[in-house]
Amino acid sequence: MLISDIVENLNADGFLFVDSAQAIDLLSALAQVPIGDDQGFLDSWNHLEQDQYMADGGKYRKRRHAVYAIQNAGEQAQLMPYQPHYQTVDYNPLNGGVARYFAPILDDLHHSPTLAALLEFGNSVFSQITGKHPWHIELHQFRIEARDGQLGQPTPEGMHRDGVDFVIVVMIKRVNIDSGATTIFDLDNNLVGEFMLREAFDMVLVNDRRVYHGVTPINQLDPEAEAFRDVLVITFKTPDNR
Repeated sequence: MLISDIVENLNADGFLFVDSAQAIDLLSALAQVPIGDDQGFLDSWNHLEQDQYMADGGKYRKRRHAVYAIQNAGEQAQLMPYQPHYQTVDYNPLNGGVARYFAPILDDLHHSPTLAALLEFGNSVFSQITGKHPWHIELHQFRIEARDGQLGQPTPEGMHRDGVDFVIVVMIKRVNIDSGATTIFDLDNNLVGEFMLREAFDMVLVNDRRVYHGVTPINQLDPEAEAFRDVLVITFKTPDNR
């Protein structure tokens, strides 16, 4: 699959699932090094911190956060000084309306060729679609846990949009869980897509202006073993998207 194919399909449907093999090939071509077995990148999900802003009182979510920016065509994404994550209650009725100061992403991840390739990939696709090049980019590392008979909620706010232009969700790891299906609805609330991110680097690209997205709850299979779902969420927003 080529970048041009991704642009065409995303323009047609407003979302696109890219399987692990295709994603790894694309990212490896962009990075000019093999992508897929970057243990420093993958292991960083073992060092997330508890999300302290869950209005439902849930203790099932760990995360880290960072902000990048691209100012001009051809530039690489640059890490920005630390800043909080903010969504209005219109987009996040559960946790919106407050500035949320999550633990920052660790330096090792910022130096990863895998992350650099993912940022270049998103920039290449989304800039072709919009014809615009300045981007405000946010990275969210998530670990959603299921334990003690309680469900883990990947999207506790329900079916939603993020208030950005585009979203990439990258599967990192699934351990001892069932469900966690990604669902896509159009703006008339019709189900238009449902699939599972199972393998590392399975990903979905979403046009946030055109569709809603969500993930079904996860449950623990073996009650004696840890159970979690790790993903990386990358959002791209143009400065004129208010």
